[in-house]
Amino acid sequence: MSDPAALRACAEGIAEALPPLLADAEHLAQAVLLGEHGRRRAGMGDEFWQYRPAHAGDEARMIDWRRSGRSDAHFVREKEWQAAQSVLIWVDDSASMGFAGDKTHPSKAERARVLAMAVAVLLNRGGERVGLLGSGLPPRRGALQLLRMADILSAAQGEADYGAPEARGMAPHSRAVFLSDFLGDLAPVERTLTEAADRGVTGAMLQILDPAEEAFPYDGRTIFESMGGSLRHETLKAGELKVRYLERLAERKARLAELARVTGWYYSTHHSGEGAQGALLWLYRALERVR
Repeated sequence: MSDPAALRACAEGIAEALPPLLADAEHLAQAVLLGEHGRRRAGMGDEFWQYRPAHAGDEARMIDWRRSGRSDAHFVREKEWQAAQSVLIWVDDSASMGFAGDKTHPSKAERARVLAMAVAVLLNRGGERVGLLGSGLPPRRGALQLLRMADILSAAQGEADYGAPEARGMAPHSRAVFLSDFLGDLAPVERTLTEAADRGVTGAMLQILDPAEEAFPYDGRTIFESMGGSLRHETLKAGELKVRYLERLAERKARLAELARVTGWYYSTHHSGEGAQGALLWLYRALERVR
């Protein structure tokens, strides 16, 4: 196509066909300069990784004689592990995630969805299979899979006040990502992580909170109501609740951190009022560490 105007019109038409969520995720993934994806472990593959000293038990055919000839020791040429792995992502779609304390930043749900898609984009580029836990979308590779994920996440809207992941659908020795505010009952979360650990599944939990949920900037007469409307509390002295609230929030974070520690997962928090790049980088690096 030689006509620049026609070429631009064609490109804009293709871009408009992408779900907005996927377009945002692609933009976020581009902003995080991670370089070439590497699995950084030895195994089956075509790409050279490193030389290592030969160990007792290594077969003679494993020795790289050309490299070994340049020293007094024997070396084995290792290739980089390139087998695709499965990563399942759970995005809390409960009513609680729809909260935004300020119109200038996204809701927790919006931030969770774009982070989930951005992680999926990066993993897909690295050759990994990605799926959505609880949606019936099993892990697959390719651009079509990303489109399916974007469609599901864009339409997701649960009715429950708070959500919790399920271990059902997790393949043994796969990886997972949980994105939630984790403000509901933690017992189901604990059961799921325990079951996941029993299956050899490792992963990362990112607790997404609104800045108002961290700072509790309320005073005087205040009505607190859950996003689903099932819980409601009115007080004339909201400021007096701040200390107890912050203590309980700190206890919840500590419990999540300990739960992650004992099951071999990683845990962190992210505020929806902050930029998403730092959270994406943390998620990606956490998945690299739990291989």
